[in-house]
Amino acid sequence: MIAVDCDNTLWRGICGEDGPEGVELDPPRRALQEFLLEQRDAGMLLVMASKNNEPDVLETFAAHPEWPLQPRHFASWRLNWDSKPANLASLAEELSLGLDSFIFVDDNPKECAEVAEGAPEVLPLVLPEDIAQLPAFLRRVWAFDHAVVTDEDRQRSAYFEQGREFGIARRQAATLEEFMAGLGLRVTVEPLTAERLPRAAQLTQRTNQFNLTTIRRTEAELRGLEVFTVHASDRFGDYGVIGDVIVSPHRTELDVDTFLLSCRALGRGVEHRVLAHLGELALSRGLHAIRLRFAPTKKNLPAWQFLESLGAVGQTDFFIAAEAARAVRWRPSAAAAPPVRPVKRSAARRDVDYGRIARDLGGADEIVAAIAREHAFAQQFEGTEIERRLAAIWSELLEKPVRREDNFFDLGGHSLLVVLLIMRIKEEFSVALPVDDVYSGSLTLEDLARTIEMHQLGALDPDEYHALLAEIEGLTDEEVRALLAEEQSSGANG
Repeated sequence: MIAVDCDNTLWRGICGEDGPEGVELDPPRRALQEFLLEQRDAGMLLVMASKNNEPDVLETFAAHPEWPLQPRHFASWRLNWDSKPANLASLAEELSLGLDSFIFVDDNPKECAEVAEGAPEVLPLVLPEDIAQLPAFLRRVWAFDHAVVTDEDRQRSAYFEQGREFGIARRQAATLEEFMAGLGLRVTVEPLTAERLPRAAQLTQRTNQFNLTTIRRTEAELRGLEVFTVHASDRFGDYGVIGDVIVSPHRTELDVDTFLLSCRALGRGVEHRVLAHLGELALSRGLHAIRLRFAPTKKNLPAWQFLESLGAVGQTDFFIAAEAARAVRWRPSAAAAPPVRPVKRSAARRDVDYGRIARDLGGADEIVAAIAREHAFAQQFEGTEIERRLAAIWSELLEKPVRREDNFFDLGGHSLLVVLLIMRIKEEFSVALPVDDVYSGSLTLEDLARTIEMHQLGALDPDEYHALLAEIEGLTDEEVRALLAEEQSSGANG
C-alpha cells in the first residue's frame, strides 16, 4: 500500500491557494505519478492522505485529465485536516490491511516525523530536497522492489473494488441470509499447477490473518509437497487464487500443515467450503480424521476464530472426523462481522533505513563503504553506551566523525536531518523526542545523550537528575551495596 500526499508531492503547488489551474506537473513529479502507476500495475494499492479540502483535490485532477494519475487509480483517500497517522489508521481499517503494509510518501519532513511517531508501523519516505533527484530516489527504495509479480498482483486494485461493492451490497441487504443466497459463490479446490506455483508461494509468504501455521515456503519447497490451490468467484467478479492447502496422509489422518486464505476471501464461507473438500479428500483415501495444525501468532486471530467455531478448545492442533468435515456448512445467521482488522506491530517498524539508502547511497559500493565507516567509528569512539550509539547515528546522518562536545548544526545538520535524527532515536532507544524540544535545547551529542537517558529514567527533571547523580557519587562502595540489597529486598516483599 502506498499512501501519498498531494500538494508539492503529486504536483507542484498548493491547490487550495493556487487553484486547480495554478498547480503544475513538473518532470520529477510526472515521474512520480508514472512510478506510482507502475507500482499499481505490480499489485500495490494507492491511496491519498493529504491535509486538504476534498473538492479542491478532485477539482485539480478534473482540470488535468492529461496527468498519468487520476482519482480512479486510488483505492481510497482521506482528504481532510485530520492528522496523517489518524488518516492512515482509518484507511487501514477501511481496507482491512495492517499499517505495516503502508509506505507513506510526503514532501514535508515534519509530516513524516509525525507518522513515524504516531504510526510507527508505517514506512515514511520524505521526498529529496533537490526534487530533480526524485526519479533516482524512487528507483533506489528497496521497499518498492517486487521479486515476483503474479496475475493476482496485477488485478489487486480490481479485487479491492469488488470487495468494496461486496461490502456495500451486504450492508444494504435486509438479512445476511438473503444476501448470501444471491451471492452466487463458486469455490474450487484443485491440485497445484505449474502456472499457479508463483502465486501459491507468494500466498505462504504474505498471508498472516487467516493462516493456521504461517509457515513460509518458496516455489522450490512447494514442488515437493501435495498442494491444493483455492479459487473463488461470485456475482461481483473473479477473485483469482485466494488460498493454499498443503496436506499429507499420516496413518488414519489427513495432516493439514498449511491452510490459508487471503483476507479478501473472508466473510463468504470460503473456509467452510475448503474444509468440506478436505473431508471428501480424506474419505476418498480411506482416512477417518483431519488434523488441522495450528500455531498462534499475533496476527492469525481470524484463523483461530474459525477453529473455535468448529469446537476447538485451546490454541492447539484441531482434529475433526472426516465425515463431520465433509458436512461442514457456513451458517450466515451465526456469523459475526468479518473478523479481519488492521494489525499493529511493535514500534520498531523498520530494521532497514530505506529512505536513507535511497537518498544518500547510490550503489552497492557506497553501501559497503557506509557499513565499513560505521563499524570503524563504533570501535574508535569513547563515551557512555548511549553516547556511542547516538554518535553512530550522528556519523551516519552527517557522514563524518563526531565528538561528544560537537553541535549537530555546526557539523552541517539541518531541519530535514533533525527529523531523521528524531526518527532514528525512536528506533534505537524507544524514546520519542518532540521536534520543539530538540530545537529548544542544546544539540551537542553529550547533551542529547543525557536527554535520552533522562527519558529512559522516567523523564526526570534535570535538577532531579543531577541531584540523583551527586547522591550516588557520594556513596561509598559499602553504601552502594547496602542500597542495592535494600532495593532487592523491598522489591521481593512488594
